[in-house]
Amino acid sequence: MSSEESNETRDLFKHQSKKAAEASRPLADRMRPKTLDELIGQDQAVGNGTLIRNAVIADHLFSMILWGPPGSGKTTIARIIAGQTKCYFVHLSAVLAGVKDIRDVIEAAREQWQLYQKRTILFVDEIHRFNKSQQDAFLHHVETGMITLIGATTENPSFEVISALLSRCQTISLYSLSDEAIQKLLARAMSDRKKGLGDSGLTLSNGALKHIVSLSDGDARVALNALEIAAFATQSAGRTEITREDVETALQRKAFTYDKSGEAHYNLISAFHKSLRGSDPDASLYWLARMMSAGEDPFYIARRMVRFASEDIGNADPRALSIALDAMEAYRFLGSPEGDLCLAQAAVYLACAPKSNRIYTAYGQAQKTIKKTGSLAVPYHIRNAPTRLMKEKGYSDGYKYPHDYPGGIIAQSYLPDKLRHSSFYKPTERGYEKIIKERLDAWRAITQKKE
Repeated sequence: MSSEESNETRDLFKHQSKKAAEASRPLADRMRPKTLDELIGQDQAVGNGTLIRNAVIADHLFSMILWGPPGSGKTTIARIIAGQTKCYFVHLSAVLAGVKDIRDVIEAAREQWQLYQKRTILFVDEIHRFNKSQQDAFLHHVETGMITLIGATTENPSFEVISALLSRCQTISLYSLSDEAIQKLLARAMSDRKKGLGDSGLTLSNGALKHIVSLSDGDARVALNALEIAAFATQSAGRTEITREDVETALQRKAFTYDKSGEAHYNLISAFHKSLRGSDPDASLYWLARMMSAGEDPFYIARRMVRFASEDIGNADPRALSIALDAMEAYRFLGSPEGDLCLAQAAVYLACAPKSNRIYTAYGQAQKTIKKTGSLAVPYHIRNAPTRLMKEKGYSDGYKYPHDYPGGIIAQSYLPDKLRHSSFYKPTERGYEKIIKERLDAWRAITQKKE
């Protein structure tokens, strides 16, 4: 064999190996978009005129936190940004990485810049799992621009990311993909002959499409994984059309008697919520049973009851929140069908409890006030004064310790001066909130007197 023939054989072997390796990758990974234009379903974050798209076009990156549910495209967006701006890309998992790994990344970033004038994007998946010291390790290097940090989290960054790091990053919200976006994603996977199933000879029935969309719950990864498993099952059976039954068999999940792409899902949960609010235990049980028999996620229902307990009952019956949480935990412990009764018990309790939305409205009013007035200074008399310097500056000066006064109450303002006599929470006279109202009225008469 000549050297030329040997090279051709080697090249052919490499090509076939590469093709085999590509085919062995999961469909969700193969279908991952490479450009912002290919990305489906996050136009509010990466569409025309958005911060991210403008930054990529201008090649002027900024550190950011991508906040959104699983399968919404956080990792994909980070990789696209790195690819379209020719940056050195490093992927860290906060579950596995430590401070030493961060230091290694910083050193590699410094080397990339010194040797190749190449910027580094550090993508940290599940950044909320980093502790304070690990997050602190980023601060200086984000500030100096040594790295562009892109953190991904499913948790509210306001609570899980330290304020110093959060202030140096732009928070970008991502959302679960709409049913239409999932359908487009599946259609692309079915037609793509290079990365998808376009050469498989398979077709996707409308029933199978709707069922996969319903099961995915807005998660692109779940949808593509479901399609891939169902496609394999169909091929193994020697058929060419992927049916709803194929999806059910492959995923061992029964199709809902209603699906999330239509109105039924939202109408049933709305009927359940409004029946609870309307204090009708019979209707509440009926709609609960309808959803459970249709295959709805029991934890979705439980979460709605937990929210309802605060939004529509609040302090009219403070026990309602504990009842809802206990029911969710009991279901987690028992599962179906035994745990179904725990959800039913909670639903009846919530329906029969006195109702008040005053916590909901009070919190909303507080949020509106903050947006309107900004970050007002904490009054000096209620500031913390752990050091002598702080005491000398007047921190905690004039604070009156309520336990030293009759009834444990004293005329003293706890709001910023500009909001001194503001009132957000106005309890009703229903249930336990009536007692709260009487107590609060008496207290406010004392605390809002001029000192």
